[in-house]
Amino acid sequence: MRAVIQRASEASVRVDGQVVGAIGGGFLILLGVGAADGEAQAQKLWSKINKLRVFEDEQGKTNLSLADVGGEVLVISQFTLFANCRKGNRPSFTDAKEPVEAERLYEYFVSLVRADVSHAACGSFGASMQVSLVNQGPFTIVLDTDTL
Repeated sequence: MRAVIQRASEASVRVDGQVVGAIGGGFLILLGVGAADGEAQAQKLWSKINKLRVFEDEQGKTNLSLADVGGEVLVISQFTLFANCRKGNRPSFTDAKEPVEAERLYEYFVSLVRADVSHAACGSFGASMQVSLVNQGPFTIVLDTDTL
C-alpha cells in the first residue's frame, strides 16, 4: 500500500457537488492499494501513520501524534499512486489492485482508522472526487509498505 499523508488544518471531498467527507485538523490520507497488498499491509500502514509524531508541541518540535492532538482523518482512494510511467508517456496502472478487492481493502483501512480516531471521513471509492485541502506546514509524507 502507498499513502500520501498531508497534515491538514482542514480538508474535504465532494462528489457530484456534495460534500461527502470533511475534517478539521489532522491528516488527509491519499491511499493506493497495490496488486500484492492485503490486510497485513493495511494494518502495518495504519499503525505507522497513527503513531507518526508530526504535530508540534509547545516548543514547536514535531513530537506529537494524531492522538496527542485529537486529530481527525480524511481517507481518499487514490489508485493513481501505483502509476507506472517507465514506458512512454501514458501511465499504466497494472500495479494497482483490481477494483473489487481494492475497494474491500480500502474499506478495511478506513475501519482501522475509525477504530482509533474519533472523527474519520472518507471519499467515495471509484468516484470522480474534488478534494480540498489546507496543508498545514506544508507537511507531506509518502509511505509505502514495501519500504516500512
